[in-house]
Amino acid sequence: MPIVAGCLVIDPDAISHLQPLKSVRKTSLSVLNSAPEVAVKEDVETGTHIDPSLKELLYNPTYETMFAPKFGPVNPFKTQQIAAPRNMLSGYAEPAHVNDFMFEQQRRTFSTFGKGHAYFTFTKENLPSVDSSQVSSSSYIGAVEEAEKKKGLTEFESGLKKEKRKRVKGGDASEIDSFLGPWAKYQDKKNVAKPSEEEQKELDEITAKRQKRGKNEEEAFAEEKTILHIKDAYDYQGRSYLHVPQDVGINLRSAEIPDKCYLPKKQLHVWTGHTKVRRHLFPGSSHLLLSCSMDCKIKLWEVYSDRRCLRTFIGHSKAVRDICFNNAGTQFLSAGYDRYLKLWDSETGQCISRFTNRKVPYCVKFNPDEDKQNLFVAGMSDKKIVQWDICSGEVVQEYHRHLGAVNTITFVDENRRFVSTSDDKLARVGVVSGRLDFKYIVEPSMHSMPAVTLSPSGKWLACQSMDNQILIFGAQNRFRLNKKKVFKGHMVAGYACRVDFSPDMSYVVSGDSDGKLNIWDWKTTKLYHLFKAHDKVCISALWHPHETSKVITCGWDGQIKLWD
Repeated sequence: MPIVAGCLVIDPDAISHLQPLKSVRKTSLSVLNSAPEVAVKEDVETGTHIDPSLKELLYNPTYETMFAPKFGPVNPFKTQQIAAPRNMLSGYAEPAHVNDFMFEQQRRTFSTFGKGHAYFTFTKENLPSVDSSQVSSSSYIGAVEEAEKKKGLTEFESGLKKEKRKRVKGGDASEIDSFLGPWAKYQDKKNVAKPSEEEQKELDEITAKRQKRGKNEEEAFAEEKTILHIKDAYDYQGRSYLHVPQDVGINLRSAEIPDKCYLPKKQLHVWTGHTKVRRHLFPGSSHLLLSCSMDCKIKLWEVYSDRRCLRTFIGHSKAVRDICFNNAGTQFLSAGYDRYLKLWDSETGQCISRFTNRKVPYCVKFNPDEDKQNLFVAGMSDKKIVQWDICSGEVVQEYHRHLGAVNTITFVDENRRFVSTSDDKLARVGVVSGRLDFKYIVEPSMHSMPAVTLSPSGKWLACQSMDNQILIFGAQNRFRLNKKKVFKGHMVAGYACRVDFSPDMSYVVSGDSDGKLNIWDWKTTKLYHLFKAHDKVCISALWHPHETSKVITCGWDGQIKLWD
């Protein structure tokens, strides 16, 4: 029978006629030079192994030679021609001799107590492959003497046999003052960690520096002073600049609102003297304008007649964040980054009192009720809303509900509640006379709202959202989001640009990060008018409550502009 080898059919009787056997072995030897040395030697002597990388054979191998296993060590994990499973990235790792509990016990003991207190023991229990007769005292890692005293026990094992610490007796439960109960201290104080002498000196120096720094900050508040910019503070009748003028063409004393408002088209006046301004109109008549800025100053301006700067108030060592008049306009509060809230007299310019809780106030508001003008609330940087009493100078109440710095506080519902917004992207409705929140205003798509304005009708809240939208919430009962009233088209992300309404509720105005003034129609929410008002951010826009088309804007270019 012929033997089939690759593509050759050879008769065994004719092998001697083809080529001698010795020449075949010499030829195969030259071909197998690329194979390992051991494989070549084995193949020449026995003829049972062939290099698997060969593509051509010059002799006729036997069946056993062709199907013999690859030359090399036997895989101990190979069963039924299937390799062992990989349990790590580089292959298969054999199980360790030490079990997990023993290893972790020894490792944690050594890392916790260090040399002299922790040691490893290698015995037949945790190392079965090691003969215990070969383990000497030098096999301990750490304090060998301590290990021999404790007979090879670890700190964990020796600690199990320790007695529990005993507490000082609590005393008689009937005596309230002397009874300690479960709060009694332990009898032994050996395990109490104490700093060394050098560490104690360093700690004393650090605490002394902190105390000194705190005293310096408390004593380093700016000296309050005022500058009057007009010749006489009183006219020939003894009236100050707080007196409402009668010769401006409209009745500023009346509470009537204009019947129809119009869009402003031109610039009437520019007030200069500030850097990065915020402002607040005189309550009621709005014939005066109060402004604060990053230059640590507060200025009082005329809105009518000559539009002069009347008085400058200086008393903050850092930038002024917010200001607020009381109902009569005779006093106002200022909140600065120097952590102080200061009460000023609008007429004389004197600083009446100071308030601080060592946190930065972000916003401040007087209580609008006439019988509670001695109370004011401030939103702080430590997530609290703090209520002070001006008469006593003490904190009356604190609200702990927000998860971030409080940005705005707005009184609603006839001053019985207030709405506060924060960096935590939540708006909360609180009761003025209580500690509990009335409601949380939470929407899945809500962003932080650093500017909130109440509408003239008291029914709506306009909130400047950080996603370049003005959202409208109901200010009565349910405080729901009005999804039909969303004003878009301006860029305000990152800036607390204040929103305002026209007196007849026809328009909504707001500045933006490009210094533009945006005016929307209230009913259709369409952007009616847009023009460049400032070279930098237009941080605030305010519609005069007694005028049909006068709007005051403030920008970070240090200018306050009046438009009509």
